[in-house]
Amino acid sequence: MAENMLEITDENFSSEVLESDVPVLVDFWATWCGPCLMLAPVMEELADDYAGRVVVGKVNIDEARSLAEQYNIASIPTVLIFKGGQVAKQFMGVAPKEQFATALDEQLG
Repeated sequence: MAENMLEITDENFSSEVLESDVPVLVDFWATWCGPCLMLAPVMEELADDYAGRVVVGKVNIDEARSLAEQYNIASIPTVLIFKGGQVAKQFMGVAPKEQFATALDEQLG
């Protein structure tokens, strides 16, 4: 996992995501998910590009099933952008880096 990437778990979700002062991009993924592995380098680039302005984290749905259920994650990868503790944007499937960057810029603007 990239240096600027946060591993989000049931235990730290509230403090790292819901209580964050900055937007948080959360990638719901699993080790057995091919498209998730394809998206991983994009998430790492975004973590580096937005370091200090946005938190980028990953939730392994096999280890944090309750979070996946809470946010109705029906397919992966699913990426949620949180702002002020609320879901501001949702992406399902693999998308280009530019789509995520545009959505993050909107939350920062």
